[in-house]
Amino acid sequence: MIRVSTLIFSIMLALVWNAHARPNMLWSENKKSSLLVTSTPDFSKLAEKLVPAVVYIEVEQKSRKKTQRPKGAPQGQDPFEFFHRFFGEQMPRDHANKGLGTGFVIQKKGLILTNYHVIENADKIEVIFAQKNGSEKKMRAKVLGTAPEYDVALLETQDNANVPIAYLGDSDKVKIGEWVMAIGNPFGLSHSVSVGIISAKERREVMPSGRRGLYDFMQTDASINPGNSGGPLVNIRGEVIGINTAINASGSGIGFAIPINMVKAMLPDLKEKGKFSRSWIGIRIQPLSKELAQSYGLKKTEGALVAEVVPNSPAEKAGIKEGDIVLEFDGKPVRNSSDLPLYASMAGVGKTAKLKIWRNKKKVTSKVTLSGFPEQAQTQPEDAQEEGIELGLTIADITPKLQEEFGLKSKNGALIKAIDPGSAAARSGLQAGDIVLRVNGKETKKARDFAKIAKKAAPGTVLRLQVLRRGSRMFLALRKPAK
Repeated sequence: MIRVSTLIFSIMLALVWNAHARPNMLWSENKKSSLLVTSTPDFSKLAEKLVPAVVYIEVEQKSRKKTQRPKGAPQGQDPFEFFHRFFGEQMPRDHANKGLGTGFVIQKKGLILTNYHVIENADKIEVIFAQKNGSEKKMRAKVLGTAPEYDVALLETQDNANVPIAYLGDSDKVKIGEWVMAIGNPFGLSHSVSVGIISAKERREVMPSGRRGLYDFMQTDASINPGNSGGPLVNIRGEVIGINTAINASGSGIGFAIPINMVKAMLPDLKEKGKFSRSWIGIRIQPLSKELAQSYGLKKTEGALVAEVVPNSPAEKAGIKEGDIVLEFDGKPVRNSSDLPLYASMAGVGKTAKLKIWRNKKKVTSKVTLSGFPEQAQTQPEDAQEEGIELGLTIADITPKLQEEFGLKSKNGALIKAIDPGSAAARSGLQAGDIVLRVNGKETKKARDFAKIAKKAAPGTVLRLQVLRRGSRMFLALRKPAK
């Protein structure tokens, strides 16, 4: 009886203790045991279904003379360097460059998707299919269409392949954390599979092999190695949701894939025209720094700052101005400057898009009808920056002597002759040879115009400079030091 009473007392004491302890607990515990448990997919069935639709691509480029990277060319400009870097120089480069990659069949007769960098400059392309009996079938293929800016290419076998196909899924529905499987030919080991999850989406800052492009990668921890490029990234339903494209240069096990929905939008043009007709708005943009955003009266650095409007472009015809900040493109928020070029290029030629713009500290709406991207348009000028007065710089009027010294064509503006290291001007990104065209929207034809505005500015004020550097315009934010 005593033992029972003691047990009851202990239980009551514990309940009282918990009742008093819970309000002060520093953590929360799940009392309902509602832990989500999912079973691991059967990847063997996925592999069995998809591997026959995946091809091993061999390319050959006949050299007219010894191949070597031009002097000063950045890493990655040689389309076959991607392969040589991992396989060494065992292949004689003064006779023929060879490379390898992966692709996958989307039509039974032999339409194949892969990366552009896999087949770039190839004189000969062969695709190898895995057979059910373990043997391989090799066929010649030709390029039907390419979209270099997106690293996409469409191939076709010269004969009817009559092989299984890979079905395309919906990459917009992919969620972070979903299981995926990558299929390819890493290091020449044909038809290998690896599994992982989707780690992130909308990675636009990644540049495979150092190449700039219009990217919107999905990130995965499924192993992607040299030779995997162009292969499919597959969801657990056996649908292709992306084209494996890039590995992280640091070797940290991060891979990237092009969302298949982007590729779907390109396919009709690639097949019929041989290239993707990307649409064009006709502006040069730059990111918004905290200081620039503050100077425009914005609390956040979201948006794309228009640094330059191309003459006779859709943007100019729509009334878009230098200094506008694009906040939204056709209903899509522009969170940073990398969003806008992608949205505009994929919108479609002839599309009329509505832009929400921040101008003169107010939101305005503008409609722009996009045109096709001009072949020879110089739409991506080099960088430009700005300067200040009493800010660690020497400023002067542009004279014939200074024009010759700095290689200038312009005669108007305030020229930055020198920058003091560690000064406010240096921190702003200004360089010697820059020409300040405007300060806070006011024209500066001479050095005294710039000096006058800068002197009137209160300590700690951000000066918004429009500068000209090597023929291109851009905005910079220069903060006047507090006294």
